[in-house]
Amino acid sequence: MLMRYLRPAAMPLFVLASLIALPVRAQDASQNTDVVSRDRVLRDPDIPATGNPKGDITVVEFFDYQCPYCKAIHPDFKKAVEEDGKVRVVSKNWPIFGDISVYAARLALAAKYQNKYAEAHEALISASTKLDEARVQELLAKAGVDVKRAQDDLQKNAKTIDAALARTNEQAEALGFRGTPSFIFNTLRFSGVLDSDGFKEAFAAARKANTEKK
Repeated sequence: MLMRYLRPAAMPLFVLASLIALPVRAQDASQNTDVVSRDRVLRDPDIPATGNPKGDITVVEFFDYQCPYCKAIHPDFKKAVEEDGKVRVVSKNWPIFGDISVYAARLALAAKYQNKYAEAHEALISASTKLDEARVQELLAKAGVDVKRAQDDLQKNAKTIDAALARTNEQAEALGFRGTPSFIFNTLRFSGVLDSDGFKEAFAAARKANTEKK
């Protein structure tokens, strides 16, 4: 197995203040071991950045393509990022829901070699039906991904892709995350569900923390 599977944690809907007011939910993620050092978490060379690659803050999402909470919040997260315009997004596959999650994660990362990672990610995270290998391939093809090339690229770059997934798993566990979705807002960590306004509050909190550290 690529990694140890964890049971997904049931995430309640947190109020906006929880990001700022509850230390157990929002903690400085820059103080841990080298596994979760700022650069390693925010800037993984093998995971493409989306949103605004030159944004003033970075949001890292730990997600699974079969996680219902990840799918439910995605439209609000996408809307908040687009409306802000200055958020760099790193989408880290943490496939904890079984073999199909691992398959989808690996093939999505392979799509980056044809510059189609963003399209692959959007297609899979937005899928409303249950995933299997055929459905994953169908969704990617509809999103403009050359699936045969992605499969070939996966074979050629399997070590790199699997190492990226292993790093994500290491980081998630070191940060104390127990399920998806979980986030890093620059240095603040948060596990749970946010709506569009909640994400905007989180972006503001990350910028404030950035300013206070300077």
